[in-house]
Amino acid sequence: MPRLLLLTDRSQLRLGRALVRTVEECVRAGLRAVVVREHDLVPASRAALVADLAAIDGLTVISSRVPDPAAHGLHLAADQPVCDGWFGRSCHSVADVRRAAATGAAWATLSPYAPTPSKPGYGPPLPPGAYDDLPLPTYALGGITPGRAAAAREAGAHGVAVMGAVMRAEEPAAVVADLVEVLG
Repeated sequence: MPRLLLLTDRSQLRLGRALVRTVEECVRAGLRAVVVREHDLVPASRAALVADLAAIDGLTVISSRVPDPAAHGLHLAADQPVCDGWFGRSCHSVADVRRAAATGAAWATLSPYAPTPSKPGYGPPLPPGAYDDLPLPTYALGGITPGRAAAAREAGAHGVAVMGAVMRAEEPAAVVADLVEVLG
């Protein structure tokens, strides 16, 4: 698993930015995996988006919550049933990560790492040590910036999952390049 996962949210992109083009630019900056959210799209539009992203060379495309034949994997919500194939899970406690591992998840996101503008007031940040000694690659999620990415790795996270810092950036690819450099 790469050290950086980008979670999409086209509604956070600056006016006039297209999601597929933004992700292409981020791939040129070092991005290797994207989790496609976009749950508001009708199924046909979402499927077309996933297919367009899956056509980008060097990019692993993971569909969030909704299985998609063009995606390489599926990222399940904490309460979704286990599926066939390669999947990860959203987790909100160390116990959730352990359950995810026991059910065959290949990775997990664990949140919130820090306060996040994407979900104001969403839970207190996880305590120090939450990312230590976890049974599968676990990504710190929530409030991730290039400045917090190294600290998340030092805290035991396999890597970081980021949405807002990239999606809201004037130059998303520059933020990705900074994250890739920090994460090594």
